[in-house]
Amino acid sequence: MRKIISSLIAILVVTNLEAQQHAPKLVVCITVDQLKGDYIEYFYNTFGERGFKRLLNEGIVYNNIRFEFSDIDQASAFATLFTGSNPCFSGITGNKTYDFEKEKEVSILNDPDYLGNYTKENYSPKNLYSSTIGDELKIASKGRSDVFSIAPDAESAIISAGHAANGAFWMENTNGKWATTTYYKGLPWYVDRYNNGPEALSARLETMVWTPSLPIEKYNAFPYVLDDIPFRYVFKDNTINCYPNLKTTPFVNKEINRLALQFLEYGAFGTRSCPDMLAITYYAGNYRGIMNKEYSREIQDTYYQLDQDITILLDAIDKKVGLSNTLIVFTGSGYYRSEEEYPDGLMVNGGEFHPKRCTALLNMYLMAIYGQKYNWVKGYYNNQIYLNRKAIEDEKLSLKEIQEKSAEFLLEFSGVQHVTTDAALRSGDWNEGTAKFRHGTHHLGRGDLIIELQPGWKINNDNPKEKVKIIRNNAVITPLIFMGNGLKPQHIYREVKATEIAPTVTHILRIRPPNAAQDLPLQELTVNK
Repeated sequence: MRKIISSLIAILVVTNLEAQQHAPKLVVCITVDQLKGDYIEYFYNTFGERGFKRLLNEGIVYNNIRFEFSDIDQASAFATLFTGSNPCFSGITGNKTYDFEKEKEVSILNDPDYLGNYTKENYSPKNLYSSTIGDELKIASKGRSDVFSIAPDAESAIISAGHAANGAFWMENTNGKWATTTYYKGLPWYVDRYNNGPEALSARLETMVWTPSLPIEKYNAFPYVLDDIPFRYVFKDNTINCYPNLKTTPFVNKEINRLALQFLEYGAFGTRSCPDMLAITYYAGNYRGIMNKEYSREIQDTYYQLDQDITILLDAIDKKVGLSNTLIVFTGSGYYRSEEEYPDGLMVNGGEFHPKRCTALLNMYLMAIYGQKYNWVKGYYNNQIYLNRKAIEDEKLSLKEIQEKSAEFLLEFSGVQHVTTDAALRSGDWNEGTAKFRHGTHHLGRGDLIIELQPGWKINNDNPKEKVKIIRNNAVITPLIFMGNGLKPQHIYREVKATEIAPTVTHILRIRPPNAAQDLPLQELTVNK
């Protein structure tokens, strides 16, 4: 009898806690591209009290999120975070895909059916197969909720916004204006005014010089800096890489904030009968994405200034809507761009893998077996080999058999750790070691063979204009923080899956999770009050 009474009391307590929770008036998803949790620790002493420290002290903090696939990049990470599903469901396997007919890379969101506003590029979320947090909010509110996103790049902006959003905005690489696609019908007047007024980035560019924000001796987190010369970078509107370079500096986060403050001022967030959503993307990677700058003052300055930008954003939200009425979801993208350079004479195990040679030899091998009527290999892209499926079909050959023979052949190459076939992933013939390939690829665009190289091996595309890349796929510490909306501070020392975030946010919003999300909400967020 006591057990029954205890169980009933527990159920009533949980039910009461859940009943006390209220849906927020505004959800702000702050995602920091290439955020590293260990860097927050290293630079902690340089931060103020109302940025990173406020998030860590006032939020529910998970030390790390884990992605279930390798070769994470911006697009695949954002799709996972906002759909609650891996690329095998969302369809977003990376920033780019390769058009073998036109022999060029294209954005995975490329869509010629839609024009751009303030850009010549053509984008839409058509290739995002799963719904997002914003989509489900729009469905639940019957369109009454406003959903917007702001990001440095089109991929992160569109994916974090979703299909049904009012608008998605990113910084255009050629003119520095806030661009969008005609797929979205919302172009607020204040964005248009901002792009064409004195606040426009191009009008202020000459005054923007990146120099250390702190005294040089304060940049002491890394003992590997060799020179004592303060860095200094300027940006000129008439140079090709002006805006792409600026997008890898602290200035891009300040520009993100400038536009976000316009939305908070004029967008009437938090005043509607249904919750609104604003997705914001910051940048915390290396300047120009160059890895040899990792142990440098630039990256320390980026985090120091990002801390100030977070402070400004949180204070603005608190003033306009109130943090007690706002759910803040803060995390990173789970990867960090890695290009390494070794000093002369320093030897590291490994060698060079040449994709062109590999595909040529594989083609010769298949010709020896199946005849020389066709080129049996279509090409190589992103660690995957694509076979000539039309020729295989025309000759009425077994695609599975050719994939298996090809995999056996490729395993003989130096540096190849493992080869997985598309047939194996489709049929369910995969294990713990190959699960990351199943999670990280989609059957509609996957290659016939997926190659995994051994650590330390370089990919040499035999292109004199391209650097030889050194393979490195280390795990990145990526914190997850929920703050505001009456949540009590708590540190939870366990790892969570990236796919658990979206269903947790939708649970707090009291709406359905995205349609491909399969994980349950995080337990601490279902009863915390």
